[in-house]
Amino acid sequence: MGLFDWISGQFIDVIEWTDDSNDTMVYRFPRQGNEIKYGAKLTVRESQVAVFVNEGVIADVLEPGIYELETKNLPIMTSLEHWDHAFNSPFKAEVYFVNTKRFTNLKWGTKNPIMVRDPEFSMVRLRAFGTYEIRITDAGAFMKEIVGTDSHFTIDEVQEQLKNLILSKFTTTLGESKIPILELASNYEKFSNYVTEHIAPYFGEYGLQLLKVIVENISLPDNVEKALDKRTSREITGNLDDNLKYQAGEALGNAQGGGGISDMIGMGAGIAMGQEMANAIGKKYEDKSTPPPLPTRDEKLYHIAIDSASEGPYDTRIIKNMITKGAIHRDTLVWSKGMPDWDTAQNVFENYFENTPPPLP
Repeated sequence: MGLFDWISGQFIDVIEWTDDSNDTMVYRFPRQGNEIKYGAKLTVRESQVAVFVNEGVIADVLEPGIYELETKNLPIMTSLEHWDHAFNSPFKAEVYFVNTKRFTNLKWGTKNPIMVRDPEFSMVRLRAFGTYEIRITDAGAFMKEIVGTDSHFTIDEVQEQLKNLILSKFTTTLGESKIPILELASNYEKFSNYVTEHIAPYFGEYGLQLLKVIVENISLPDNVEKALDKRTSREITGNLDDNLKYQAGEALGNAQGGGGISDMIGMGAGIAMGQEMANAIGKKYEDKSTPPPLPTRDEKLYHIAIDSASEGPYDTRIIKNMITKGAIHRDTLVWSKGMPDWDTAQNVFENYFENTPPPLP
């Protein structure tokens, strides 16, 4: 390096920064021991502010515009050192450009379910996710609280902390809102505004403005969602019996899908419906399990004397059958209501014996 190159490197005439990235929040102008020339031009563009740091202390924050670094338009420079040549010598200072544009589409979401109370479901665990937007409004506070001496600070370096801040306040805000879980879906926009309003003050401590928190989804655990779906189905079908039949039919219709507990539930519902049908059929025919006696030709019943014992009463159909089989003989005594005394079967059932063959020899 020649002498003149070294001299030109010692004096910086133009200080500016054009951002070609989408995630840079703070950029320190590369000095590397170089001194800034008195009277140099400083360009601060829209969506930027410039922060002067002298000996580790913030000296001034400059809004968008073009500045000539001299005491006329930069009074704070009179407090800087190395002005022992009638303000013609270079001075040493750090210049940080702070990006004040809006940073959008920053993600947030729950790592673990949040336990909350709900008037409908008592205690439930919720998961939520969405996006948020921020911008730097107090460059001095942001430099002190977050950036420090980082020469190239990006949104990724602070995004995790901001997400944790949202989540730490989200549970409290969700509980204070007292919005039932079933009504959150229809009130996402109102709830987003409510969350933004109650969390924004905590971002202000870092010199940031929380512009918007968008709640994209708040979901229940899978098993609770399934129970809710079944409850909805039960309310649609009407009563418990109809719901039981509905579940059984659904389980039978989906026999090739599903598995595990769902199959067991479907099987249980099918068995319950089958048992219900069996009980109904059994109740319908419980009085017909034993066939009733065949109708008789007349109402007259007879007692018969067999081995000195009275048997019966039998109707004439049974008597005829017993005569045919030889259980009643011609001299067997019989009696019926209205007869004065016992009489032989020959006299009472004469016609039956005429058609009966005699006993085999």
